[in-house]
Amino acid sequence: MSRQHVLSIPVPPVEQRIRTIEAEPLPPNIGALLDAAAAEVPDRDAWNFFETGERITYAALREQVGRLAGGMARAGIRRGTHVGVMLPNIPAMPMTWLALMRIGAVMVPMNIAYTSREITYIIENGDVEWLVIDTSCLPSLEKLSPLPGKLAAARIFVTGDGGAAYARWDSMLAGVGGGNFAPEQPVALDDVANIQYTSGTTGFPKGCILSHRYWLTTSKVNARRDGMTYQHILCATPFFYMDPQWLLLMAFHQRATLVVARRQSPSRFMGWVREHKINFCLLPYLVFKQPPTPEDRDNELIKCNIYGVPKGIHAAIEERFDLIAREAFGMTEVGTCLFMPIEATDMVGSGSCGKPGAFREARIVGEDGAPVPPGGIGELQLRGAAMLQGYYRNPEATAAAFDGEWFRTGDLFRQDERGYYYIVGRVKDMIRRAGENIAAREVEVVLMDLPQIIEATVVPVPDETRGEEVKAYLVLQPGLTPADLSPQAIIGHCAARLARFKVPRYIAYATELPKTPSGKIAKKVLIQGIDDLKTGSYDRIEEKWL
Repeated sequence: MSRQHVLSIPVPPVEQRIRTIEAEPLPPNIGALLDAAAAEVPDRDAWNFFETGERITYAALREQVGRLAGGMARAGIRRGTHVGVMLPNIPAMPMTWLALMRIGAVMVPMNIAYTSREITYIIENGDVEWLVIDTSCLPSLEKLSPLPGKLAAARIFVTGDGGAAYARWDSMLAGVGGGNFAPEQPVALDDVANIQYTSGTTGFPKGCILSHRYWLTTSKVNARRDGMTYQHILCATPFFYMDPQWLLLMAFHQRATLVVARRQSPSRFMGWVREHKINFCLLPYLVFKQPPTPEDRDNELIKCNIYGVPKGIHAAIEERFDLIAREAFGMTEVGTCLFMPIEATDMVGSGSCGKPGAFREARIVGEDGAPVPPGGIGELQLRGAAMLQGYYRNPEATAAAFDGEWFRTGDLFRQDERGYYYIVGRVKDMIRRAGENIAAREVEVVLMDLPQIIEATVVPVPDETRGEEVKAYLVLQPGLTPADLSPQAIIGHCAARLARFKVPRYIAYATELPKTPSGKIAKKVLIQGIDDLKTGSYDRIEEKWL
């Protein structure tokens, strides 16, 4: 479907579309959304995990989710129970989430790359009592003895081959009952659905308390704001992040099929799009870096979301693939926030994230907390319905995250005279590597565990392939040299304690680090005036000094 054809489809004005979304009632809960879709399109595929050939119709999914919820309830999972889920992109992942939503339980998603240290933190901080885990993740869990927090071996369910010491996930599907499972109490819109951990700037991740209302609102806004109909929606990122979860519910709103890849692959992405007749996707701009092919424009994409694409290649992406790509801005804490309307062709290549969508208001404030005029730079703040209810077991972080009813995004923005918003930079001390958010402080804490190090700081290094890479600056104890603590030893230490995407790529030694008047490390001063931050560093990937 060409750009010209899509843009010729008549849709109501964007303001009217937003008002309609806000006026329509939401389903009572996530389960009710599945029920409505199954009643309307029972024989349509709800999802297609195409690499393994596992697909399921809406009617069969409703029956299976009810059966799994019944099995979970018989095992002892109740309303409000916290269940950790550490699964790759397999059907058990979204099915487990949907079953927990039926019960009124709470899913705590866990990154499958987590080390034993990170697993311990999530289980303890998230009050996880039950765990659904893939056998590929068991080695990290089984290093823990005793099991952390409230978790017990009898409450661990395993998917995949192996894990004979634990109960099988599919055993919960074997009982009687089916799609008509009903919880002891009705599940309400504001009941907690997830504790979704997101990286912060103060060390460990923070658990966002997200309700059924949050997920239904975010997914509905994405499904309806363009006024388009999508039959096939592509999901190529891990389900333990927020995007696949709202994409699944977006498909339910559209009565569409979610087409799921095992993992992201820029080289295979457009092949998936063509083969499965994808109409909507989140388009990674690294797809544009792949060699052009004669089939590039042969696709049925109607619209793609893009995030942080260099504005100089935005128009080239649209032209090469003959598609409509629109920027947007969202966060785990607040869901969908800003978006560029599909009809805003004059804003292609502007670098703008658009304007607030349904249920969202935005403002930009300066350091004094007062709104800045158009053109001024300040922190973006957002307010509206269906945002996070707070950070789990962290009232201090919750209080710090809000300015009255406005959520502080921690991102610097400006607004033009027409009301469009543009991201300028990050207030938060974050590194974004290949789509992963990394809290610098968490890496620094791990580095400081080494007794030979007296100071450590971590900064982002621009990278064409991954966006940013992690660089660590280290000050050793007096009298020690790099021969006493080699880059390889540092890398090994980090790899045992951090997911691999957090392990520093570049390592540099320093005799001292610049400080602010209050004694904190002045990162901006440290990297100021350096044209190439890689120079003078050890490169973990290249295994050499640069």
